[in-house]
Amino acid sequence: METLSLDLLSALPMEGVEGSPLDADVIWKTVERAATDATSVHHVIENTDETPDDDETVMDWLRTIDSDALETVVNDLLTEHATTILDSERSRIVIIDFVDNPYHGTYLHHPREICSMKPRDGTTDCHRYCTAFVLDTKKPLTLAITPVTSDEDAADAVGRVLDRVEELPFEVNAILADRGYYQERVIRRARATAPVVLPVVKKGEQLRDQLDTHASYWTKYAMYKGKERELRFPHAVCVSYQSGDRGKHGEVVRGYVACDLTDRTPKQVEALYRKRSAIETSYRTYREARAVTATPDPLIRFVFVAVSFLLRNLWLVVRWAVVARPRQGGRDLPTEFTFELVCGWIRDHLSADLGWQYTWETNGVGLPPGYDPTAA
Repeated sequence: METLSLDLLSALPMEGVEGSPLDADVIWKTVERAATDATSVHHVIENTDETPDDDETVMDWLRTIDSDALETVVNDLLTEHATTILDSERSRIVIIDFVDNPYHGTYLHHPREICSMKPRDGTTDCHRYCTAFVLDTKKPLTLAITPVTSDEDAADAVGRVLDRVEELPFEVNAILADRGYYQERVIRRARATAPVVLPVVKKGEQLRDQLDTHASYWTKYAMYKGKERELRFPHAVCVSYQSGDRGKHGEVVRGYVACDLTDRTPKQVEALYRKRSAIETSYRTYREARAVTATPDPLIRFVFVAVSFLLRNLWLVVRWAVVARPRQGGRDLPTEFTFELVCGWIRDHLSADLGWQYTWETNGVGLPPGYDPTAA
């Protein structure tokens, strides 16, 4: 796993620092050791003998990466993972979502580097990435990723991700997104790829009237009605009942943009959308291998996020192609072969490679006088 992961990271386009006695291999080992322990490069360097003298040296090497080339290579590698283990003859459901990396600090070059999010971890600032995942219980791969700036339209980021998805050799039969993508341009772009499901944002008199009901039904809604950018889409209004779930009771009405899905009932549309919750597992495992950093450099932060997603995909590929046992009805996935376990293996090997020193500051008192463990 260590060899496979380092081969993967070595494909990232890092030129390196001219005249440095180091090589890219030790830089990637340092970064990967930090990632698999969800710690900082500084912490790794402080505790190892075979790494650079300071973490700024590692950062200098990472700054030689071209950001556009990095995004291209990372997405090429994600595409390779998908084509390796996903059956091209099956259609797929794709989930698009923003991944927000909370940030406590200021921008490096321009305010657009930092996006705003709902309060989390004591901040409303973040570095944001638009991602695409495939909905598959056994092979939930990341298909594409792109950084997002605060001054760009979400549709542009969605377009870059979906351009990548469209290159994959399987048909997309639905795209699921959260309410953060409830925008006219986003809906148009996603609809050009596949049927789309996402929740409506409850604003405007027309929409409130449509949601004022006690029965599920189909209707149509016009976004920016009467304007040049008017967008009409099928609106699935779904009424359900909460029977004590999370302490809630009574009727709840939800509306969904449901382009090209009117052959289903509103309840079926809602059931399809609820499959999107599977993405939370992907987020949780991705964070298990994300190196932490205080740097304001968006390039380096993207490198750490990309490394995390690449390692997660590598685990999924190995689990399916190498470890899962073929059987009638599909392969048997070993529940013990977890991402946490694999990260531990890589971490242990890298600790040995980098000369990890297991030290701890003592209290200065020591053992009691006359202590002799052999006396008994």
